Amino acid sequence: MVTFQAKILRAENQGAAMAGWAYVEVPRIIACQIKPDYKQVYRVRGQIDSYTFAGMALMPMGEGDYYLAINAAMRRTLKKDIGDLLTLCLEEDKEFRIDVPEDLEICMRDEDDDLMERFMALAKSHRNYFIKYITDAKTEPTRAKRIAMTVEAMILKLDFGAMIRLDKARRQNN
Repeated sequence: MVTFQAKILRAENQGAAMAGWAYVEVPRIIACQIKPDYKQVYRVRGQIDSYTFAGMALMPMGEGDYYLAINAAMRRTLKKDIGDLLTLCLEEDKEFRIDVPEDLEICMRDEDDDLMERFMALAKSHRNYFIKYITDAKTEPTRAKRIAMTVEAMILKLDFGAMIRLDKARRQNN
């Protein structure tokens, strides 16, 4: 585990995808201690102050530096906000995995032979968007709707964002 301190920053000039995000910078020298000579997204686990976590994405910023998003729920738990200093203790999360819900897998295999393969060909982090969307449903009808949306997205070869935009457009037209 690598331990260091960093301030919570607010994304402003990093582009539209990160607009408004809160994050901490992980300098190249620290990132190289966690996973040497690696320049792509990878998962980490550890502690941020007293908050224990696993499977969070450490994302490259360029020139070897990385950032770790600190969402609102985490900041509330930590009682910290933008500009506050955090103590981070990180290591690569080599055990990170995403399990496909059985009901999603059954629906994809029933629909077409290659849908499950298409889904599994997505980057692990992209599969996780779909899976989290399904598993976060609070009711069975919502879960069923989200599974149907995911199956349709695989048929239409849509990524998660495109699926959400399509659903929003359909709801606005009704």
